[in-house]
Amino acid sequence: MANILGELLFALIRSIVAGWAYALWVKLATWLEPKIQRRWVKIAVGGLLGLAAFFMIPIVMALLGL
Repeated sequence: MANILGELLFALIRSIVAGWAYALWVKLATWLEPKIQRRWVKIAVGGLLGLAAFFMIPIVMALLGL
């Protein structure tokens, strides 16, 4: 019973953290988008953010044990 309750609690926390992270990402993107004027700068910033996410997502997933 405790194992089932622990799995349900872990799933709930994971969904809350994922929703919070997505909301934070959308807020950051809407704040950053009007501040960048040129198209090539937007592409460069997007590439750098994508590269950072490529390395950070597996680290966060490992820390959460997913």
